[in-house]
Amino acid sequence: MKFTWDSIALSRRRLLRSLGASAAALGIAPLAARAETEQVLTEALVLRDPDIPVAGNASGDISIIEYFDYQCPYCRKVDPELQQVVHDDGKIRLIWKDWPILGPMSVTAARMAQASKFQNKFVEAHDALISVNSKLTEAKIREALAGGGIDMDRLDRDLAANASAIDATLARNNEQASAFEFRGTPSFIVGKFRVPGVLTMAQFTQAISDARKAAVGRK
Repeated sequence: MKFTWDSIALSRRRLLRSLGASAAALGIAPLAARAETEQVLTEALVLRDPDIPVAGNASGDISIIEYFDYQCPYCRKVDPELQQVVHDDGKIRLIWKDWPILGPMSVTAARMAQASKFQNKFVEAHDALISVNSKLTEAKIREALAGGGIDMDRLDRDLAANASAIDATLARNNEQASAFEFRGTPSFIVGKFRVPGVLTMAQFTQAISDARKAAVGRK
């Protein structure tokens, strides 16, 4: 089945049948939007949301999007391996989409990370917060961000001044994750495949290869 961004969702059985053996072995399904959620699953909003900074190679040929929570231990575990794969490949656009589903401190961390982008420090904020290997408190969040080089006075001002925009970004991320029927963090988009769960470095490499082959096949 050729994927289009406004396609109607298929059953899980049909989705799996449409995959090659490598992708199916990873539990990967091609992206598909239900009719009632098409507006939140446009290619522009999913892959190129202007309000979310790009890590990795901004001009890369394949995008990896991670829907994550700073309090998710699996997100913390997979982050070094994902970043290593992105670094080694050199041609991947990496987009982190805050999906704070594990409580109020997750929301606080996500909002502060989002505020850091106004001083061009979103990647630094992400790296600082995802490295906190314990239950988050506001004090730990602030300590981690300050240690990551974030100007906290500027962050507080930006957080207040841009509260509506930050909340809109988080709401959009949540709507997308729900429309993709993700059940938890981390969940990924690799090219135009959705990957609901943790992958190893080898599996990321295979998923990227499959995504590139699929992209060539659509041309």
